[in-house]
Amino acid sequence: MTFSIAGRCAKSGAFGVAITTSSIAVGARCPHARASVGAVATQNITDPELGPKALDLMSQGLSARDSIDSLIRSNPFAEYRQLTAVDAHGNTASWSGKNILGTHGVSEQKDCVAAGNLLKVATLPNAMTASFAANAGEHLAERLLRALEAGMLSGGEEGPVHSAALIVYHQTSFPLVSLRVDWDDTDPIKTLRKLWEDYKPQMGAYLQRAIDPTKAPSYGVPGDP
Repeated sequence: MTFSIAGRCAKSGAFGVAITTSSIAVGARCPHARASVGAVATQNITDPELGPKALDLMSQGLSARDSIDSLIRSNPFAEYRQLTAVDAHGNTASWSGKNILGTHGVSEQKDCVAAGNLLKVATLPNAMTASFAANAGEHLAERLLRALEAGMLSGGEEGPVHSAALIVYHQTSFPLVSLRVDWDDTDPIKTLRKLWEDYKPQMGAYLQRAIDPTKAPSYGVPGDP
């Protein structure tokens, strides 16, 4: 049903998630991140509350492992959940309950963790974390997206995926990158790639408009002098 990667850029301290699934609007439910805190993906039979709760725990100083363990102990439906997290120190953790759907797998590495369910091959997450590590010189959004593409190339899900999302948080409470493909009948990851390529050259300008509009570049729209 879903595969994802949550990651941290050790150089910049940014956090993000890239994710895709067979159902609609995965970006509305599953990827979560917070500047200076961490990133979380909650999937399988999803409880969107688990993402913010995990980030709250990490903001209080708990590690990724301790945050997930705390959530699982207090969650009556934990066996239906698949969770991943990366914290401010690059530590990673995951949980896959007994009721995870189909073939599933997880790969935990320093600064990134990938997981999936209803996969064609259980080793898919390993391909994602390997891609993330191999592209350490790229922007975090690029690394996450390449990892998602590597997951698809290594087998993908049992069925077609229909939605995908990419988020990155860096130094502000709002996302530096927040791109979603809520439904695509053919290739949502390819569409997400196109969105990122279009957004990337404008990313800095949108950030500057928020921080100091007096120094922001022209908006470039009709009527703008």
